[in-house]
Amino acid sequence: MNAKTDPANQPSDGQPVAPPLRIGISSCLLGHEVRFDGGHKHDRFLTGTMGQYFEWVSVCPEVEIGLGIPRPTLRLERHGDETRLIMPKTSQDHTDSMRKYAKRRVDELAGEDLSGYVLKSRSPSCGMERVKVYPKDGGGGGAKTGRGLFAETLLDRFPLLPVEEDGRLNDPRIRENWITRVFAYRRLQDLWKPKWSLGDLVAFHTAHKYLLLAHSQKDYRELGRLVASAKQLPRKELQAAYETQFSDALKRIASPAKHTNVLHHILGFFRKDLDAASRAELLAHIDDYRYGRTPLVVPLTLIAHYVRILEVKFLKDQVYLQPHPRELALRNHV
Repeated sequence: MNAKTDPANQPSDGQPVAPPLRIGISSCLLGHEVRFDGGHKHDRFLTGTMGQYFEWVSVCPEVEIGLGIPRPTLRLERHGDETRLIMPKTSQDHTDSMRKYAKRRVDELAGEDLSGYVLKSRSPSCGMERVKVYPKDGGGGGAKTGRGLFAETLLDRFPLLPVEEDGRLNDPRIRENWITRVFAYRRLQDLWKPKWSLGDLVAFHTAHKYLLLAHSQKDYRELGRLVASAKQLPRKELQAAYETQFSDALKRIASPAKHTNVLHHILGFFRKDLDAASRAELLAHIDDYRYGRTPLVVPLTLIAHYVRILEVKFLKDQVYLQPHPRELALRNHV
C-alpha cells in the first residue's frame, strides 16, 4: 500500500494529503433548510470533523422533485402489495415522480465517484431502514418496516457503497465501522483504476490482512482462497467476487474479541526482538483493552512504536494500524 496515495495517511496537522473523498449526503444534514417544516438537521460531526476529509455531494429528493419549502408532510403507505409515497393532507401520490426522479438522480451519482453516502433516518424518501409504513386507510400507527423510495433505488444500484444513516452514526462502533468502510472502499476503487495486475491484488489483500481478520475471519479465509485461484478466473469475475466479499467482511462490526485476537497475532512479531518485560507490558495493555479498561488506541499506540523502532516491514504495511486518519480518534472509545 502506497502511503502517498492512501487517504487515511495524514500529516500531523490534520490536512489531507489526497483529495477529499466524495460522499453523498441528505442535504438537511449539511444544515440546508430543506425539510418539510423549513428547518434542517445539521450534523456538526459530519460537517465539522469529517468535513476536512470529505467533499459532500448534497441531495434532497423531495425538493428536487419540485415540492416546496415548507410543504405538507409525506409518508409511506401500504396499498396492497405496493408501498406508495403519499402526502396525507392533500391525498397526492408522489410515488411515480419520486421513482422516476430517483432513477435519474442515481444514474447521475454514478458519475460522481462517490466513496460513501449518509442518509437521513426515518425519512419516507431517504430512510435506510425502519421507516414507518402506514395502512392505506390511515387507521392505526405505522409499522417500522419500510425504506425510503430514494434510498431504495440508491441501495439497489450501489449495493457495495458504504451507506449509513445519521442516527446510527451516533453509535461509536457503527461510526468507526462506516468510516473504515469508506476509506477501504476508496482504496479498493483506486486499485481497479489503473491497469491492475494480480500482483497488485495480492499486495492489496496482504495489506488488509489484519483489518479483514478484525471484522471476519471467515471472509478473510474465503478471500484468500479467491486470490490464490485468481489465475483461473476472468478478470471481471475476479474483481466482482473480491469486491463483494471484501465489502461483506467489513460490514461486520469488529468486536473487542476479534480485535484482541488480531493484537495477539501482531504480538507474535515481537517475540524475538522485545525483552520479556516489554512483551509483558504490551500483553497487559491488550488485556486491559479486552476487558474494557482502556480503548483500542492504547495497545495500538505501543505496537506502532515497536513497529517503527524495530522496522517490522510486514506490519508497517498493515492498514489495520491506521485504517482512517488518526485525528478522528475513532479508536479512543472503550
